[in-house]
Amino acid sequence: MNDFIFKDNELYCEDVPVKNIASEAGTPFYLYSLATLRRHFKVFDESSKVLNSLVCYSVKANSNIAVLNFLFKMGWGADIVSGGELFRAIKAGVDVNKVVYSGVGKTEGEIEFAIKSNILMFNVESIPEVFLIDKVAGRLGKKAKISFRINPNVDPKTHPYISTGLKKNKFGINIKHAIPAYETAAGLSSIDIAGLDCHIGSQLTEISPFNDAVAIVKELLDKIMSKGFNIRYLDLGGGLGITYENEMPPHPSTYMNSIKNILKDYGGTVIFEPGRLIAGNAGIFITKIIYNKDTGSKNFIIVDGGMNDLIRPALYEAYHEIVPVIKRVGPRIKADIVGPICESADFLGKDRVLSPVSEGDLLAVFSAGAYGFSMSSNYNSRPRSAEVLVDKDKFHIIRQRETYEDLIGKETVPDHNI
Repeated sequence: MNDFIFKDNELYCEDVPVKNIASEAGTPFYLYSLATLRRHFKVFDESSKVLNSLVCYSVKANSNIAVLNFLFKMGWGADIVSGGELFRAIKAGVDVNKVVYSGVGKTEGEIEFAIKSNILMFNVESIPEVFLIDKVAGRLGKKAKISFRINPNVDPKTHPYISTGLKKNKFGINIKHAIPAYETAAGLSSIDIAGLDCHIGSQLTEISPFNDAVAIVKELLDKIMSKGFNIRYLDLGGGLGITYENEMPPHPSTYMNSIKNILKDYGGTVIFEPGRLIAGNAGIFITKIIYNKDTGSKNFIIVDGGMNDLIRPALYEAYHEIVPVIKRVGPRIKADIVGPICESADFLGKDRVLSPVSEGDLLAVFSAGAYGFSMSSNYNSRPRSAEVLVDKDKFHIIRQRETYEDLIGKETVPDHNI
């Protein structure tokens, strides 16, 4: 079921024509369907109940506070990777006792903010990090719960830039060093060893890498617990993929039942960190055609949205389906859909075949709800786009488009001559 549907050759989001939203919000903009978010939440949440689980949404996928607020109201926690994401999550109403803090480069200030906020747990990625957490917690007169993120050296069979579980990746601790790491942490007075963490990558479309990783982690878990450590939380991360083109990722229930079979008698809480799976296909990116350019050897459709708005095609050569918001009858055209950024990598799609389009028409870029706006930038001094949320027959602008004044709002020129 899709909540971005065509009615009489015109694209709607739920019950709202997309062109009507564009008339008010301007272009480009991100457009999210609350009905799709709700459905994705329900499927994952119900599937996770086969285990004693806690779901912590991966804030980096889509960090708009309206999206976060909906998920937190439904009872989920947050997986964060920065102090800024913690700040967003708190402002969006998260239960701080359901926040796990991942990432390889936590600063002292961020660690202090998290400890003072009483988050559930840090997923620690190095020995120097656990020493710093112990130092900060000691200074604050508190104990910090931690788990170690273990690198199981499992090939996730995904794009190398979003692989995180191989020994060559920067994430986690080599599994061979896991038990010494726990023993080191046990000697620190302000550390509470609470969990074991593993995350092997993003946009996984096969179940076997998950099974391989969980089997390895379960074996390690048994060894750690046999040494007297009370591992109350097993964080298995996220990574389940979505359909961008013709992928067929496993259903969350298949994933959960497979994990349940491997974990068997584990009595603690299993943490999951979905992100893309929840937000990815709940959002699209709307952009307007500025020019049709025929070079004689190639056609280019030049639009007002660029790689600063949606960087995934340039960064990963990622595929996003692109269709006109209003379908017309006539000869189809083959073209690259490119943006206004002064980079040859500035494209949204290459060699796409579209129904007839004209300057001023709108294009919809699908599967853009995750790692779309959250990865956007002001490159080429372009204001970041608006974000819009649809709920049935109403829409809400949940992030105003930036202005030129916003671009320089934090900048100053020294009084003296440079």
